[in-house]
Amino acid sequence: MSHRFGRVERSIQIRLSVIAGILAAATIAGLVMLRPTGEDRGDLRGLGFPSEVYAAEVTRTEEQPCAGEVEGDVVCRLVAFRLSEGPDAGELVTQELVGSGPTAALGAGDRVTLAYDPSAGPDFRYRYFDRERGSVLMWLALLFALAVVGLGRLRGVSALVGLVASFFVLLQFVLPAILDGRSPLAVAIVGASAIAFLALYTAHGFGTMTTVALLGTLSSLALVAILANLFVALAELTGLASEESTLVQLGAGRVDLAGIVLGGMVIGALGAIDDMTVTQASAVWELRAADPRMSKGSLMRSALSIGRDHVASTVNTLALAYAGASMPILLLLVLSQQSLVTVASGEVIATEIVRTLVGSVGLVAAVPLTTALAVFSVTRSSEGSEAPAG
Repeated sequence: MSHRFGRVERSIQIRLSVIAGILAAATIAGLVMLRPTGEDRGDLRGLGFPSEVYAAEVTRTEEQPCAGEVEGDVVCRLVAFRLSEGPDAGELVTQELVGSGPTAALGAGDRVTLAYDPSAGPDFRYRYFDRERGSVLMWLALLFALAVVGLGRLRGVSALVGLVASFFVLLQFVLPAILDGRSPLAVAIVGASAIAFLALYTAHGFGTMTTVALLGTLSSLALVAILANLFVALAELTGLASEESTLVQLGAGRVDLAGIVLGGMVIGALGAIDDMTVTQASAVWELRAADPRMSKGSLMRSALSIGRDHVASTVNTLALAYAGASMPILLLLVLSQQSLVTVASGEVIATEIVRTLVGSVGLVAAVPLTTALAVFSVTRSSEGSEAPAG
């Protein structure tokens, strides 16, 4: 993108472009070397996780005594479903469900999903899986897209394209490569680098300011990777604290769970860091445009002042985001009446603490790194030239 804030010296543009080009080549090489092949990949179908799930609609429910021996005063419900898709679309299937828990509120007209097992007997091929939420999520996604495009217009469209590209890298490279037994940390670094290139250049265009933000992002991510590797080892985090990790280990035995913790820290920090670096680079360009006579020191101090305010709010955002995601675990720990030190030492909470603090250190480091590079770029562009009057 050609910046509306003035020109950057051609030699600076070339140097930054060369560095970005080298990093892009290294990222592409990493994508090729770590690409997923899908060979000998495990699955969880043997553990009750279905691979085929089809939409259906509840047509009727009827309370009845539970078939077989059930302890306690338990009422069961016979629920009839009409399949909307799959090999038996249009047919009715019935299943007996316990009249409590998430299925208790099922009623005629509710949309659900049924798991399909073709190897089971005719009466047991379909079982209740979950509520059908696809339509609700689609409307929410549409609302989000309209809000982004309504405010950002063409820039908003570019941001959505970058978001889609980011999820493409996650789903088509990062997750499959980890399941293939590749190093989760190496995969996360390469994947995060690819996402940074796609997201930043798609949303903000090809220009010196975007390149400065990109280099600040990748430098900060390198620091996050180093710190994550160090403190995961020092804290002896194994990645086995959650039930999901155990299931992943059962389904794909070659996966390094501690490495997944490391990779998750790198990927998790990326979104906040690229937001910080873009803000800092843009702030430097804006300040320079507002006062072309501003010295390098004054420009650096003014931009860092903006960065400090941004860091203060973003670090709090990171901590609250992780706390919100771990709310059920935190509630259980409070009910257990354990001391704060004991709670923090548990692997589940310790992992989130390390994740938050490592990501926050990378976030803080992104401010001076990006600001210094941006100040160097814009001040060199006008050295030796007289600032315009007024």
